[in-house]
Amino acid sequence: MRTTVKIGVALAAVAALAGCGASSGDSKEPLAVVSGGASQPGTLLDAPFTKPALTLTDTHNKPYDLVKETAGRPVLLFFGYTHCPDVCPTTMSDIAIAKSRLPKADQQKLRVVFVSTDPARDTPQRLGEWLASQDKDFVGLTGDFATIQKAARSVGVGIDKPVTEKDGSVTVTHGAEVLAFWPKDDKGHVLYMSGTTADEFAAYLPKLLRSEAP
Repeated sequence: MRTTVKIGVALAAVAALAGCGASSGDSKEPLAVVSGGASQPGTLLDAPFTKPALTLTDTHNKPYDLVKETAGRPVLLFFGYTHCPDVCPTTMSDIAIAKSRLPKADQQKLRVVFVSTDPARDTPQRLGEWLASQDKDFVGLTGDFATIQKAARSVGVGIDKPVTEKDGSVTVTHGAEVLAFWPKDDKGHVLYMSGTTADEFAAYLPKLLRSEAP
């Protein structure tokens, strides 16, 4: 198994993502104009992203309409896969830790959505078991790859179709950004790059619930 982490959003002061590796962005993906420098954990987008109109299969084998199910809620959206050796489990673990520090009532408001970039292997059952080890309330979605790729690109996250190599390993190329959608307008206003810590997520989550900038 091999993983490539892809840069999907252009930041003026960021040259590469931390993770398994990096490749150049895809010209088909929108670029985000951002406010603030890379030194701060969360970056405010000058032009917020519209939440993808995406319906996939959740971990209970039921259709999940992202726009409908998360309307009016604070949302963290991440595209990754369960066989990822480092950046995906680390990112989800850090978010789980940060979420656990919120009051119970606020934890129930937050939606953390993990969309598989390797849907052929990420069955609803596997996705559910993998996410449950992080947080049983995390939402896991899988389904048609082309649909997932279109949704990812609509929010500036680059993903490529998994490639099976001659040695049997699978190369999965995906962006490592986490997008924060504000509850007041359901728009993606804040971007977190790979390497954001649990403490940094925890510092922002109360603001996310109030639809505030980092």
